[in-house]
Order: sequence, then C-alpha cells, then structure tokens
Amino acid sequence: MGEGGILRFVLRRLAVAIPLLILISFVVFALVKLAPGDPVRILLGSKPATEDTLNAIRERYNLNDPVLVQYGKWIWSVLQGDLGRSIQGNRRISSIIATRMDVTLFLAAMSAAIVLIGGIGLGMLAAFRRNSWVDRAVVMLGVVGISSPAFVIGIFLLYLFGVVLQWFPVYGEGDGFLDRFWHLVLPAFALSFSVMAIIIKITRASMIDEMDKDYVVFARARGIAPSRIVSHYILRNALVPIITAAGLVLVGLVAGSIYVEVTFSLSGFGSLTFEAVEGRNLPLIQATALIFSVIVVVANLLIDIIYVLIDPRIRFGAVAK
Repeated sequence: MGEGGILRFVLRRLAVAIPLLILISFVVFALVKLAPGDPVRILLGSKPATEDTLNAIRERYNLNDPVLVQYGKWIWSVLQGDLGRSIQGNRRISSIIATRMDVTLFLAAMSAAIVLIGGIGLGMLAAFRRNSWVDRAVVMLGVVGISSPAFVIGIFLLYLFGVVLQWFPVYGEGDGFLDRFWHLVLPAFALSFSVMAIIIKITRASMIDEMDKDYVVFARARGIAPSRIVSHYILRNALVPIITAAGLVLVGLVAGSIYVEVTFSLSGFGSLTFEAVEGRNLPLIQATALIFSVIVVVANLLIDIIYVLIDPRIRFGAVAK
C-alpha cells in the first residue's frame, strides 16, 4: 500500500472514529444525567443552599435546558479545550488532569514494555519448546494470568515484595525518573500480568501455526539461516493476529489502571477517575470518561494502521489485487 493508499485508509478510519467518539461522548453525558438524585444537590454535596443558590447552579451548568441542548453546549466547550470545572475546589478540570496524567503515562509505558517483551518472548519460547516442560510452564503461567484480576495480582505483589521481602516501595509514585521507575515496578507488573497472559497465548498459537506451514519447510530446505526464517518469515506473519488482539490489550491496560493505581496509592489518572466517581463529581466524571474513550478509539486507529503496514496485502473493506 502506497502513501496515497495509507492516507485514504486513515481518512476512512477517521470517518468512522469521529462519529463513534461523538456517540460515546453523548452516551457518557446521558448516563451521568440519568444517575439517581438531583444533580444540583449532588453538585452542592452537604452544603446548605437557598433557592437563589440552587437556581444559580442550575443556570451555571445549564440544567434548565433540555438534555440535547446541555450536551451541545458541553461538547462545544470540550472542542474548545474547556472540560469545565471540578465541583471540589472549583479548579479547571484540564489542569487537574494534566497534573495526574504523567504518572499514568509512565505506568502505561512500563506496562506496555512488559506486555510486549514478556508476552511475545514467552509465547515464542513456548512455541519453540512445544510439548516440553517449558511449554507447559508458560501455558500454566498464562492460565494463572488470564484468571487473575489486576487488583488481586497487585495485592499479592504488594504483600510479597513490598511487605515481606521489602524489595520495593509499597505506595507512592516517587520523585525523579529512577525513583519513579523503582516505585512503579510492582504496579506495572500488576497491571501487565493478565494482559501479558493473553499475548502469550496468542503468540504461542500463532507461532506454532506459522511454523507448520509449507513456506517454512521450503525456507529450511533452501538453507536459509534459522534466525532469518524466524525474524523475516515466521514472526512477521505471526504478528498479524497479535496486532489484531492489541485492542483487547489496550482496553485491559486502561481498565486495569484504575484498580492498580488505587491499590498502590498512585496519584494518576486512574485514581482520579475513582475519586470522581466516589465523590460524585459529575463534571470530572464526564471529562475522565471522555478521555478514556478518546484514548481507546485513537489507539485502535493506530493499531489498524500498524496492522496494514505489517502486512501490505491486507485491505480493509476490499480485497488486495
């Protein structure tokens, strides 16, 4: 696929992604509005208020308007970069998110590295040693990972390596690069373990399937070096189903970050979402849910592009000729 073909593919995907984001944002907005209780009372919390105060709050948050009008005003403000203000402290939500996002991005980068290196590496090892004790051990590790929620793994790692062995800090995100890296080792493993198990399973099955195909036999018969066969033939073709599953991997990391950050007392974006729900901070709930949705949709768009670049024969919506 040439540059023009890739551009057309990206534009087609954007034509789908943008309406999807609008739909998701409306669903999130509507669900928050349908939550039990009077929104004004929720915004006030336990503070007493007069009728004039209640009317002022309704006017400020456009609560007297129909839902569609409220959504239109909200999404227009979002498109201008204004996510509103938190009901706790009256701070701008965009500035709150900016101060909490760096921890989550650092954690996500570490977790993604563990998932890719550990998942693909162990999956390849199991495929090359299939039916051996190594293969059975890796498969068992994958079964344990898939069946274990992130917060359970987090509590186990926290107790074993933080409390009993005291190898790692038990809470906080640290200061500076190295200190933060050391503080986030356990959270990163907790977040990536179950997701890595999925990659192990898919990589092993895909590698075994490719290794049994005729082109591998012919390549070996021609005397091509085994390392070249693995890197240029088997692994490249085996990556296609792995990239296909990357969407599920991303959703697992995004959803798991909330539990892991709360478990390890990290001041990240995931714990901010938990605090917003716990405090019934409606503007902050809407903003964090929207950002999570944008992250997932944009990342899946990038995954689709990578999918095509790995195998140029693939055309979405058409058959390669």
